[in-house]
Amino acid sequence: MVNNSGAELSAVFSALADPTRRAILDNLRVSQARVIDVARPFGMSIPAISRHLKLLEQAGLIEKIPEGRETLCRIKPGTPAMRLASSWIQTQTQFWNDRLDSLEIFLASNELVETEEEANEQQSNE
Repeated sequence: MVNNSGAELSAVFSALADPTRRAILDNLRVSQARVIDVARPFGMSIPAISRHLKLLEQAGLIEKIPEGRETLCRIKPGTPAMRLASSWIQTQTQFWNDRLDSLEIFLASNELVETEEEANEQQSNE
């Protein structure tokens, strides 16, 4: 099932897959910054950092605001893209936690059966 939210989710995870883009988001969490300031900690050229920013913007994680001759970048307020990713992760977490709980119950019941069988075997040997 591929739909618009599936494409959005893929764009978010694709953007977050790169450590440089995650670091950019961490830096922008503190405050908005000019493109040149975003590039500085990474020692990257402006065109290289601009490609990263473009992917983050396309994923809906940041927005670029023209301010005179410069462009400011900031985390997009109320980012629906990040809420979508967070919701997906929570759903997956709940699914796997439920599966692991079921496995734990299954293993515990098998252990109980094995213990009872061993006890019965010992009684029959006596």
